[in-house]
Amino acid sequence: MNLIKPILKDQKLSITGMMQEVHRCQDALNLAEEGEIVSIISSGDPGVYGMAGLILDLNKNPEIEIEIVPGVSAVTSAASLLGAPLMHDFVVISLSDLLTPWQLIEKRLRCAAEGDFVIVIYNPKSKKRVEQIEKTREIISQFQKPETPVAIVTSAYREGESIVFSDLNSFTNEEIGMQSTVFIGSSQTKKIGNRLITPRGYEKKYADSFL
Repeated sequence: MNLIKPILKDQKLSITGMMQEVHRCQDALNLAEEGEIVSIISSGDPGVYGMAGLILDLNKNPEIEIEIVPGVSAVTSAASLLGAPLMHDFVVISLSDLLTPWQLIEKRLRCAAEGDFVIVIYNPKSKKRVEQIEKTREIISQFQKPETPVAIVTSAYREGESIVFSDLNSFTNEEIGMQSTVFIGSSQTKKIGNRLITPRGYEKKYADSFL
């Protein structure tokens, strides 16, 4: 809420914490049925690990008009601070097992690593959930070299923003939290100065231009 305080005027606020997303969305729909204009504030893009899907699932009243306003997801905002790590195919995987079984998360990590995708990790580590990021490193290490570039962006474009560059072998030694987004490169990702780049393939198709 602190992020939107500067634009608030006379709006009524209803604030709920983690694990109360269904309650929050249902309250919004109830207010909309009463004729109120309601905004659900969802960080990043509401359709990327946000509230858009839940609102659409819960709404049983076809007369309620729902508008989804696109935002900037953590994966793209953090990537912009790193350079161009997402220039080729990539996947985004959340390590939170509150709604997704860990066995399925492991399978997705393995498939993404075997497919040589750039892998972006959401919700990498919390106070209670500390082992999953280590297991992630172990799984990906089966398919990628220890020196594969890794970057950790915390609080992108917010107070306390930090960027740390590391590699697959040792990135879990760095400070990682719920505000962090972890970028694990593919076999093609390279670090040039303080930038990460995953080439799209232009240098092969237009070789003369890269001489």
